[in-house]
Parts: sequence; C-alpha cells; structure tokens
Amino acid sequence: MQGIQMVDLKTQYQKIKTEVDKAVIDVLESSAFIGGKPIQEFATNLSNYLGVKHVIPCANGTDALQIALMALQLQPGDEVITPSFTYIATTEVVALLRLKPVFVEVDPSTFCMDIVSLRQAITPKTKAIVPVHLYGQSANMEEILSIANEYKIPVIEDNAQAIGCNYYFKDGTKKKSGTMGLMGTTSFFPSKNLGAYGDGGAIFTNDDALATHLKMIANHGQSVRYYHDLVGCNSRLDTVQAAVLNIKLKYLDEYIAARQQAAAYYDMAFANHNRLSTPAIARFTNHVYHQYTITIKGENTRILRDGLIEFLSAKNIPCMIYYPVPGHRQKMFEYMGGQDADLPITDWLTDRVFSLPIHTELQVEQLEYISKTVLNYFEQHQ
Repeated sequence: MQGIQMVDLKTQYQKIKTEVDKAVIDVLESSAFIGGKPIQEFATNLSNYLGVKHVIPCANGTDALQIALMALQLQPGDEVITPSFTYIATTEVVALLRLKPVFVEVDPSTFCMDIVSLRQAITPKTKAIVPVHLYGQSANMEEILSIANEYKIPVIEDNAQAIGCNYYFKDGTKKKSGTMGLMGTTSFFPSKNLGAYGDGGAIFTNDDALATHLKMIANHGQSVRYYHDLVGCNSRLDTVQAAVLNIKLKYLDEYIAARQQAAAYYDMAFANHNRLSTPAIARFTNHVYHQYTITIKGENTRILRDGLIEFLSAKNIPCMIYYPVPGHRQKMFEYMGGQDADLPITDWLTDRVFSLPIHTELQVEQLEYISKTVLNYFEQHQ
C-alpha cells in the first residue's frame, strides 16, 4: 500500500504532468513572469466557472481578505463579525487593519456561522460580516444576506476552503460559494481543492466599480503606472502559478467528485458509531470536502482525541486538528478581551474535532486501512 498523506499532491501532479510541464516551460520561455497572459486567462476562466463578473487574482488568500476589507474604507475601531472557529487569517487581517474582530458562534453540526449569534452581535459599529465556508460547505448565506441587507452591512465571504461548492436558495436558484456577498475571497495554497504550486489567492465581485478599486489596491493603489491614487499593497499572482491553476481548474469538478467519494467511504465506515459524528451537510449546500472533520461524542474527548492521534501516527496515518485554538483564545487578541467572548460551542468543538486524510488520490485500500484503524482504537477505548 502506498504511504498515506493528508494531501497527495505528487500523485495528482503525475496525472497532469505533461500539461503542467508544458505550461510552465511556456512561461519560462516567454519570460513574462509577472503579468503574463496566463493570469488574465485564468481570471476569465475562473470567472466563467464561478458565474461571477470579476476575479481579481492576488498573492495569497490572506491578502485577498485584507484587500477586500481595505476596499470598504473602514475606520479604526469599526467592527467586523466573523467566527472564532476558523483559521487565524480570517481574523488576523481584521486586527492588522486596526479594526475590531467580533467573534460569533458556529453551528455545531456544520461548523459555519450561527445565525442567531450573528444577529445578536450586530451593533451600530458593525461595518462588515465575514462568514467562513469552513471545511468545504457553505454557510447559510440566504439568512446571512437577509440580516446583512436589513442592517445594510456588506458581506465578504471567506471561501478559501470551499471553492466549487454549490449553494441552493429557497427559490431554486443555485450559486457558487464566494459569489453571493459583496465580495468573496479564496486561497490557492497548494493543499486547497484548487491549489497552486506556490502561493496564490483571488477576490470575486459582481460590482464593476468595486472591481476597479480592488485591482488598484492590489497594485500599489495605481491604475496608471507611477500615479498612486490610493494606499494599496503589492499583491500579485505570478504567471507560473496562473498557468498551473488554469490547468487544474479544468479538473476541479473531477477533484471534488473524488473527495466526495472518499468522504462517502468514511461516512459509511463510521455510520451510527456511538462515539463518532461524521460531517453533517446542511440542506442548502453540497460539500466539497477540503477537510473531512469528525466530532468525538461523549466524555473525556480531548484525552481520547490525543490518544487517537498518537495511535494513528504509530500506524503511519496522519491526522490533524483544525483548529486546536480558536481565534478568541489566541494570545494575539488578549488586548481586546478576546478570551472574554462567551462561545461555548466553539470551545466545545475545539476539544472534539479531528480531521482524517482527504484528497483526490486516496485509494480504497488506504481508506479501508484508515477506517479500520480508527474503529480499532475506539473499540479499545469503550
């Protein structure tokens, strides 16, 4: 059996090696490493795939969030509502811009922003809402947008983990995650469902004027070279990464299907287990499984989970905790009283979640070995 990894990028590369190698060599031969033709080609192709008017490529997913917030022209102390149960980048950029992150709860089943908690967190200082489509499924965007429209608050979707996910509105309308708010952002970090061979990110919007503004911010605040109208930053997707992403975009739906197939195997293996709760899928979304995250039920969950990770490691099976410390418990937010946030569900999940390998190249033999090993551990710890 081939060695098990959380993400197997090498085997995935081997399957598209001829296309990728040619595309990269074409960039090297053109010497257009910055601003080359593949960048606009990729932006156009991704725009068509998502059904959104504008895709603005940038250097990484964190930059995408920062640029989107900068485009709102907020003032120091303005509040941005976001889950605590997410990767730190979501809230880090809020603090970096001298804004105040306001942490809210997540739904214990879907791990995405809780609607009641969102409404309770809104104040006159609330200037943005940033839902996170965590692990690969969409937050409840219809309800979030309804609340945001009621209070006239812009929504920026953090879509770093759910590109390609579908959201279904009550009227039957289907949209891709990341395209429903005023802006959406994503990351092309190599392990993502649509991953580059280095860093990369993008911002999405249907607003023409805002798209122009975002492009200027990402390019030192200029639309004409050497004439800087805004305070911006330097955030570019390079041509090599765009060339790679343009190829991988063609296979994104195939990659998603492979992840869904692996997840279905896990679902069946762990069905009705008295200590394991497999990922729930909300009625309004599908799941593209950037992560396959299980919640341990019952008592002594942290001890049980730590033992599981050690047990799996001894069997050469990687296992991760996403995330061991939520935003409001991070030292970086002590100055603003982050630890005073009352988020019992977030704290509850932090003690219970673990993620198993999930990627496009998992073989049935590997899935069987992983599943049986997990079940064996819990049989020993009843």
